[in-house]
Amino acid sequence: MKRIVVKVGTSTLTGGGDGPDRVFINSLAAQVAAQRLLGRQVVLVTSGAIRAGMGGLRLPEKPRTIPQKQAAAAVGQGVLMGLYSDIFANYAVPVGQVLLTRDDLRERARYINARNTFEALLAYGALPIVNENDTVATDEIRVGDNDTLAALVTSLLDADALLLLSDVAGLYDKNPNLYADARLIERVETLDASVLAMAGPAGTATGTGGMRTKLSAARIAVGSGAAMWIADGRRPNVIAECLSPSPGPGTYFAPAAVRPAARKRWIAWADEPRGTVVVNACARRALEEEGRSLLPVGIVGVDGDFRPGDLIAVADESGTAFARGFARYAARDVARLAGRPTKEIPQLLALPSGSTPHPEVIHRDQMVLCEG
Repeated sequence: MKRIVVKVGTSTLTGGGDGPDRVFINSLAAQVAAQRLLGRQVVLVTSGAIRAGMGGLRLPEKPRTIPQKQAAAAVGQGVLMGLYSDIFANYAVPVGQVLLTRDDLRERARYINARNTFEALLAYGALPIVNENDTVATDEIRVGDNDTLAALVTSLLDADALLLLSDVAGLYDKNPNLYADARLIERVETLDASVLAMAGPAGTATGTGGMRTKLSAARIAVGSGAAMWIADGRRPNVIAECLSPSPGPGTYFAPAAVRPAARKRWIAWADEPRGTVVVNACARRALEEEGRSLLPVGIVGVDGDFRPGDLIAVADESGTAFARGFARYAARDVARLAGRPTKEIPQLLALPSGSTPHPEVIHRDQMVLCEG
């Protein structure tokens, strides 16, 4: 594994204290430096900016309103980066801050620019330290949690592995805080419904993560061709143990057998679908087995109010989403075209005589197969 992404959650970073734990950060820096000496490139995704800002502003409780959270994040980002810069300097590791919003991943030009920035930092030997840009992010442009952000960065950078260092030891078959006989799942080969059912609600007071977001992150990471671990972030030498050939700590998620091309990964994960088209069994077979474009004749339903160029999901008649792609037509037009042959498009949409409409609702080059 030549390139890895390591994500550290708020509770791991603070150890339950009021702010970032310098002793833990020093241990983390030593582990990252050791991986770099092995020839690996490392990207660090960090939580904890708001918590760090609470200390800097001497706030007695966690901010509640968006402006208050953004103010705390603005102060906390400086606190965090100051700590990281000082401590990693002891290991001769320069650091560079990268703050992202959903728009940086959603818009193709910004997505490529972000990737180029990461590549330049890594080429210079710097450690990119990533967080969501909470200072300016609103609900419309937020990724929402750093587990998902770390998985998206893993996909963006074509990384080989993602390590989610958490306050839990891994994925259990049931909540270990409630059931003494809860069993740690050491290896997950396929993220099926039985695995997803093991996830519980967010489990810590200061973090926004939880097993649901971690399994959502796993879907992105392994679907992008990367291995993933969930492990106790405060376990000594946890990074090396996860990446060793022998079975490591926590839960290991096996990567997909085939790594999708970069553009396909962007289509699959960089944004949330704005709507859904439902297709019949013949259309699903044509998309999955024959690599066809999605034609109107195979569509049986439309949900949502999307526009041309919006990302939409493709689901079968049972409601299972199995593909995503960019719509050639608006939702209202797709509804008119549903179930009809391509030759009727001009008439159904009242297009001018002689016009040449797109024959497909989603072209195969603008679509990717992915569960969920």
